[in-house]
Amino acid sequence: KDKWESIGEAGIVTKAVAQARLAERKRQIRLGLLDMICAKIPTLFEFSNEYMTYVKTTIAKRSWRRDEISIGHLRKFFAASKLSSITPKDILDYQSKRVTDGMKPATINRELACLKHLFNFAKQRDKFFGENPVSKVKFLEENNQIERVLTSEEEITLLDACAPHLRPIILTAIHTGMRKNELLSLKWFNVDLDNNVITIESTNTKNKKLKRIPINSSLRKLLLEQKLKTSFSSYVFLNPGGNPYLGKFSLTTCFENACSRAGIKELRFHDLRHTAATRMIEAGASIVAVSKILGHSTLTMTMRYSHPDNSLKEAVEKLANFKPNCSQNRSQEKIEH
Repeated sequence: KDKWESIGEAGIVTKAVAQARLAERKRQIRLGLLDMICAKIPTLFEFSNEYMTYVKTTIAKRSWRRDEISIGHLRKFFAASKLSSITPKDILDYQSKRVTDGMKPATINRELACLKHLFNFAKQRDKFFGENPVSKVKFLEENNQIERVLTSEEEITLLDACAPHLRPIILTAIHTGMRKNELLSLKWFNVDLDNNVITIESTNTKNKKLKRIPINSSLRKLLLEQKLKTSFSSYVFLNPGGNPYLGKFSLTTCFENACSRAGIKELRFHDLRHTAATRMIEAGASIVAVSKILGHSTLTMTMRYSHPDNSLKEAVEKLANFKPNCSQNRSQEKIEH
């Protein structure tokens, strides 16, 4: 609601004085010093509960668990600070602390992105006024280049070391390039073994677009075996307790333990997706086909997995055998004709 305040009689108080008073009031609002407006501004701890409810139920954000983890770290640092009292410097201090804690740039950036969304939501709910402080903080540079692909030898070792419930998940990831969330939320009505295709609903994809992935012969055999084990459930993959991966059971921990037993270092579950893409490209699959299977929004994203094919190598190799008089001879032939 608009707030009106008299600062003097008309004709006596100038417009410049009124504008200066307005600027001061806005400054006080940003700092949480104006009681008539800022008394209702909550602390980050208080408002985070409202934010998480909104993320889970209203927008049904697919990565709400990631936000929940981020909120936990943000709560510890900002404690009982009012939203209006958090400054860009405070956020830089948080960023520095997380770097000191040994967190990766990508993790820290996801936490700051979560905080930025929280402030924007607070503005929509009239729980915060002024400029979003996170918008003034530069995010850390991330290295998104592909660095890790599972070798054939490592694949054999990993499959031997993993738990029975994990093995089919790993193999499906390698044969489809599906993301972890897509795998764990996969239901049997999305698996068409008659036409050999997996349909991933738009609600479970990163770009919110429906995706269809062909089932190859090896994966078809695996899924038929899996159906005998989990046909009593609507979900394709179940945890050791026979339940869907919807609770606290962590597939990441299980995967890391398997890697440890296999002696494989610095391999994330997401690297199985990189492995699938790289193998398809190296086997001669087209960039367009791989891009559609992975669900990339642009071909540029898929080009990271591409290596020069033989035709390109042959074209460049021709430069090594290039003779200076070739161009001259070709020009002379055109004149004679």
